[in-house]
Amino acid sequence: METKETEKTSNVGVISEIRRETMGAAPIPRLTKMTQPALLFLVGLILMSPAVAGAGPAEEANAVVDRFSAAYNSNDPEGIVKLYTPDAILLGTVSPVISMGTEAIQKYFSMIKGSGNKNAIQERHTIVLGDNAVAVTGYYEFTRMKDGIPVPGPSRFTMLIIKSGGEWRIAHHHSSPHVQEKK
Repeated sequence: METKETEKTSNVGVISEIRRETMGAAPIPRLTKMTQPALLFLVGLILMSPAVAGAGPAEEANAVVDRFSAAYNSNDPEGIVKLYTPDAILLGTVSPVISMGTEAIQKYFSMIKGSGNKNAIQERHTIVLGDNAVAVTGYYEFTRMKDGIPVPGPSRFTMLIIKSGGEWRIAHHHSSPHVQEKK
């Protein structure tokens, strides 16, 4: 036995359907007990699928900068060197020479293995030069351990990050001490 409320509710659906048909609109498909599980499965599949939103050049290049910092914080010279192109150029913060190529960059970063040194990126700006080249510049601070005492080393950097062979890597990296403002 239907109550007045139920009757009103069910009639609204019928009236709406009649209006849609009169106006030439297609009828609204009803979910049956057979189609409900299929719909739920489809919605679940969509929700569980990984997002396929491709990152742009700026995001990809900044991810390389973040990986550089993480590898430095892990005191992993091999991990750092893998982020550079084979013919990369590095003007290191504490180096009197230009390091060119994998071997020279490996030599420069070999000193950090097991050192406890850290790196914190403080500010960065990104300039997209094209689909395959991005310049990232900013400030970071190295904390180098000397005789067991952490010594801060405010520095500035510029990295040219390029996409080569489908992979984003550092082609040029210039790092130098950050001269602090006089107060």
